Amino acid sequence: MSKRKVTMAIAYDFDGTLAPGNMQERQFLPDINESPKDFWAEASDIAKKEQADDVLVYMNLMLRKAREKSVPIRRKDFKKCGESIEFFEGVPEWFGRLNEYAKGKGIDLKHYLISSGNAEIFAGTRIAKCFEAVYASKYLFDENDVAQWPALAINYTTKTQFLFRINRGAKDISDNTAVNKYIKKEERPVPFENMVFIGDGATDIPCFRLVKEQGGLSVAVYAPKKKGGKDKADQYQKDGRVHAVLPANYTEGSELDRIIKARIDLVASRHVLDGLLTKGTTGGSPHGLM
Repeated sequence: MSKRKVTMAIAYDFDGTLAPGNMQERQFLPDINESPKDFWAEASDIAKKEQADDVLVYMNLMLRKAREKSVPIRRKDFKKCGESIEFFEGVPEWFGRLNEYAKGKGIDLKHYLISSGNAEIFAGTRIAKCFEAVYASKYLFDENDVAQWPALAINYTTKTQFLFRINRGAKDISDNTAVNKYIKKEERPVPFENMVFIGDGATDIPCFRLVKEQGGLSVAVYAPKKKGGKDKADQYQKDGRVHAVLPANYTEGSELDRIIKARIDLVASRHVLDGLLTKGTTGGSPHGLM
């Protein structure tokens, strides 16, 4: 077997993928006395009228509405909003359980979040500590830790940038040199074929396609109890954007659990085979496996 450490990555969207609905709807919008329907409609209208980025608009609207209602918008206030977020079945136990399974196969499994939602709200969730890195929209804060303006907006096209950062090990978002630096495919920390992307919506389509076309696994999930959710996800598969469409059920033995474990097995087996083939090319194998 090759002595090189084998790393595998699972990248996730958040809203509709790990948790039902949008993260802002659990506590932030009720705190500012805004219905989700009205808030998102207003954000969409502004974006359309001003020809602006949807994510920048909703982030700015959150701040403006909170100030109008005198609702505090410090970092700790956003984090507090994340504490009550509920997840799809099995999510809280998913990460540790899969890590142990992968470890038993000789795989170092890492988890990444790539979301248009708020990093500050996500930081308050009970699963935040399970991630190697979090790439989500976030704010600039002043000296009193009060949110002032969007610092990073992640939309459907910019999401793919972070898959390349995972692939190349370029975690520092401010370092554009690292993500564009030429690195031989075999020297990249996380090859795309060792990558899984799990998402649910239209904003995930570029990531679905990129991972699938580069040899990784793309999975669309849907809320089991949401009307029409499966039909939308099925269309992604019909369009050739994902490998599989599954219920957002992360419990042990679920369809999603089985397919991800099968992918871990595949990555582990491929690593063993690569090691044997490499030995064969150097005369180390008597069987001539090339």
